[in-house]
Amino acid sequence: MELKGKVALITGASSGIGEGVAKKLAEKGVKVALAARSEEKLNQLVQQLQDNGWDAFAVKMDVVDKESIRLAVDKIKAHYGTIDILVNNAGIMPVADIDTFKVDEWEQMVDVNIKGVLNVTAAVLPELIAQKSGHIINLSSIAGRKLFKSLAVYCGTKHFVAAFSDIMRMEIGKKHNIRVTSIQPGAVDTNLYDQISDADYKQAMESLKDQMTFLTPTDIANSMIYALESPDYVDVSEIFILPTDQEW
Repeated sequence: MELKGKVALITGASSGIGEGVAKKLAEKGVKVALAARSEEKLNQLVQQLQDNGWDAFAVKMDVVDKESIRLAVDKIKAHYGTIDILVNNAGIMPVADIDTFKVDEWEQMVDVNIKGVLNVTAAVLPELIAQKSGHIINLSSIAGRKLFKSLAVYCGTKHFVAAFSDIMRMEIGKKHNIRVTSIQPGAVDTNLYDQISDADYKQAMESLKDQMTFLTPTDIANSMIYALESPDYVDVSEIFILPTDQEW
C-alpha cells in the first residue's frame, strides 16, 4: 500500500502503542484519525502532529459503546471521506489470580479486548468492502500464543484476537481485497501496567524493566509499517515481536 494520503483510524490512540502508531503513520503521510475516550489527550496529540505539518483528526470513542463508535466513524468519513486502514489497538491488561475473583476486571477485558475489536471492525469493515481495498491491523500479544499465570482472562482475549484475525484474513482477504494482520508484541514500554490493581503483581511486572530492554511503541509501529507497505500480493498475517532479552 502506498501510505501517503491514506486514512487510518487508530483506537486507543491517546497514549502508548496507539500514540506511537499515530506518530509513525502521520510521518509517512497518512491522515490519522485518532480515537479514544480521553478527548483532552487526543487533542494534545493532534496539536503536536499538526505542529509537525501532519494531518490528524480526533474523535471521542468508547469501543464498548456501539453508538459512540458509529458517531465517531461518521465524523471520520465526513472529515476525510473514507477509511483505508483500521488499527484495533485499544486494550486493557489487569493482572490477578483466578481465585481472587476480580470478576469486574474479567468482564472489562472481555468488553474492551474482544467486543471492542468486534464493534469497531463491524463499523469500519463495510467501508473497506465497498471500496474493495483496505488493511485491518489487530493488536494481539505474546499472550495470544502463550499462556501465563495471573493472565488467564487476558490470554483468552488475546488468543481470540489472534484467531479472529486469521479467520477474517481467510474470509475477506481474497474475496474483498482486504489484508489483515495480527501484531503480537512481547514486553512494550507503555502505561499498560498502570491498570493492574494487585500491588504484588504490579510490582513484579514493573520489575521486568530491570531485566530487559523493553520494546517501544515506535518498534511496534515500525512492524505495522512493514505489513502495510508490503506489495499487494503479500499479506503479513502475523508479526511476533519481542525484546531480544525476553526468554519467556
